[in-house]
Amino acid sequence: MRTLRAVNNAAMALASLIGLVAFLYPFFNLNLDQGDPNWGAHSQDAPLLMVILVVVSLVSLMATLSSGRMNSKTIAMLGILTAVNAVLRAVPGPAGFSAMYVLPIVAGYVFGSHFGFLLGTLSVMVSALIGAGVGPWLPYQMIAVGWIGLSSGWLPKLADRRLELGMLVVWGVLWGILFGALMNLWFWPFIYQEQQANMYWQPGLGLGEGLRRYAVFYLATSAWWDLAGAVGNALLVGLFGMPLLKLLKRFQGRFPFKVD
Repeated sequence: MRTLRAVNNAAMALASLIGLVAFLYPFFNLNLDQGDPNWGAHSQDAPLLMVILVVVSLVSLMATLSSGRMNSKTIAMLGILTAVNAVLRAVPGPAGFSAMYVLPIVAGYVFGSHFGFLLGTLSVMVSALIGAGVGPWLPYQMIAVGWIGLSSGWLPKLADRRLELGMLVVWGVLWGILFGALMNLWFWPFIYQEQQANMYWQPGLGLGEGLRRYAVFYLATSAWWDLAGAVGNALLVGLFGMPLLKLLKRFQGRFPFKVD
């Protein structure tokens, strides 16, 4: 039992470490081939990263199931929520709005970090495979949405339902902005334009200058987009958070389990 729990924890830690390195390694690589950020960036390493994420997720899922901390009913719940969230990702909305963040936030909070991470990563992958689009950006979206579910499980459990909902609304706002800031990092180091060099990364920049340029780039190009996403998160969590909390907690009460 303890061995399987250690395997599960190690799988989540490994996935997060791989994700962190994947987002940040271009800053330490002085020989990047800059070009079209949509296809040139990460065209070599993205497929390998996706395979690693899928394998790590499956290892975590099997370890949790084998340890008895999840059963067929909870696996079925994970599958249902993954399918629903995959469809929600395709729901159109203005600017940076997306409905795919609500379930990882609420389910991660109720069921725990590992459940939230699996829900986030697997739902993005399923959504891409059924038509949302597969590209070098996909594993980075899987990691980022997985982190939303993972970190939601770290939130304190509150007895007051209104405080609980308010906390999740604020959490949705924070992740609406943070998700966009993270996702920019998958392509930003690959962009280079002489006329606006103060906004873009260049080989040899120090950490301080790199962060300053990224802040300028983010504020000029993405902040308003992510703000719309943050507002959308707040509205959706505010509207549907309470019914979802009641539903998921009722399920957990009937089929108790702990994934963390």
